[in-house]
Amino acid sequence: MTASPDALTDAQTRQLLVYLAAAHMAGGAGAHEATEDVVRAARAIGLPGAQINATPDGVTLSLGHGAAATFESVEGSLRLDQTARVAAIQHGLETGALTPTAALDALKGLRAQRARFPVTGMYLGGFTVAAGIAGILQPTWPSVLFAAVASPITIALIRLTGRRLVPSALLPLFAGFLVAAAAFAAFQAGFITSPLRTMLPPVAVLLPGALLVTGLSELVAGAMVSGASRLAYGTTQLVMFAAGVAGASILLDVPPEAFANGRVDEIGPLAGFVGLFLLTLGICFMESVPRRLAPGVLFVTASTYVTQWSVQNWVDAPAWGGALAGAFVASFSAWVIALARPTMSRMVLFLPSFWLLVPGSLGLVTVTQLGIDPRESWPTAMNATSVVLAIALGLVFGTSAARALRFTIRRGLRRRADARAASTLVE
Repeated sequence: MTASPDALTDAQTRQLLVYLAAAHMAGGAGAHEATEDVVRAARAIGLPGAQINATPDGVTLSLGHGAAATFESVEGSLRLDQTARVAAIQHGLETGALTPTAALDALKGLRAQRARFPVTGMYLGGFTVAAGIAGILQPTWPSVLFAAVASPITIALIRLTGRRLVPSALLPLFAGFLVAAAAFAAFQAGFITSPLRTMLPPVAVLLPGALLVTGLSELVAGAMVSGASRLAYGTTQLVMFAAGVAGASILLDVPPEAFANGRVDEIGPLAGFVGLFLLTLGICFMESVPRRLAPGVLFVTASTYVTQWSVQNWVDAPAWGGALAGAFVASFSAWVIALARPTMSRMVLFLPSFWLLVPGSLGLVTVTQLGIDPRESWPTAMNATSVVLAIALGLVFGTSAARALRFTIRRGLRRRADARAASTLVE
C-alpha cells in the first residue's frame, strides 16, 4: 500500500476508514452514500483499492482485494453536532487539510463530544418540536397545547432508555401507550377533537420516518441488504407504537370515532410557518446544532415546507405531489449548500426536513387504524404509502440533480485549469 503522510500502519488505516464509515452510518447516511464518501477518503490518502460493506448495524472494510478486513459495529445514532464533525473530518481527509492520524484521533473522541444543552436542551427542544409539528399537522390551540404538555413524557423515556432503565426495544411501546392514554383521556373530556393526530407531535422525535425513506432510497440505489433491513426495522417500530396506542384505547374503552384521521385547522395558514420556526429551533436545541449551521438548517426546512405547501395548496396536487416536490428541494438545496461550502454537512442540513414531511406519522396512523378498524385504514394506508414512495423518489431525484451539477462544475474547473496550464506552457 501507499504510505500515508504520517505513516499509519495497515491496522490503523483500516481502523481510521472503518470508524469513518461507521460514523457516516450512525449519522443517518445511506449505505451507498457512506460507501462513496469513505472510498473518496481512501483514495485521498493513497488507497484506491479500498472495499467496504456498510449496513445499519455494522461495517466491514479492507484496504484492497484479498487484504485483511476489519469490522466495526454501529452503536446508536449520532447527534447533528457530531454528524457535522464527521463531515469536517471527511472534508479534511479529502483535501489533505487533516492528517490521517489527526482524523483517527478525532473519530476516537467523537462519542465523547458533549451536547451543548445536555438536559435543558432535550426538554426545551422536545417542547418546541412538539408544538411546532402540532402547528403543521393539527393546527388547533388544544392540539398545540397538548403536544407541548405531553412532550416531556417522550423526552423522559428517551433519557431513561439512555440510562438503561427502560429497554430500548420497548421505548416505542411505552411512549405510544402513555401519550395515547393522555390524548384519549383529553378526547373523552372534550378538550381535543382528533386524538389520533393530536398524539403524533409529542412522539414525532421517535417515529421512524427518516428510517423508512432512507431504506427505500437504499433499495433504489441497489443497497438491498441495508435498505430491506431499515424497512423491516422501521415497520416493526411502527407496529410497537401502534400496539401502545391500541392498548391505551382498550384500557380507556375509546369509541371508533376517536380514530378518525381528520385534519382540523382553527389557527390558519400562519400556524404552519410558525410551527416551522419552532420545529427548527427545537431541533437545534435537542441535537446541539452548531450555530454556524443553524441558518442553513432553517433555510432548507423553510424551502421544503414552502415548496410542499405551495404544491398542495396552489397547484392543488395530492399529498404525494407535495411530498415529492418537498423532498426534491430538501435534498437538492442541502447538496448545493454543501457544494458551495464544503465544511457544512449536507446530512445536518437535510435530516431535519424529514420531520417536516412526516412519513412516520402517516405510517403510525395507518397501522393504528388497521388494528382498530381495517375498513377505514385502507385509504390512509394508500396515502401513506404514496407519500413515503414520493419522498424517496424526491430524495433520489434531488440527489441525482445535485451530483450532476457538482460533476458539471468540477469538469468546468478542470478545463479552466488545463487551459491555464496550456497557455503557460505556450508562453
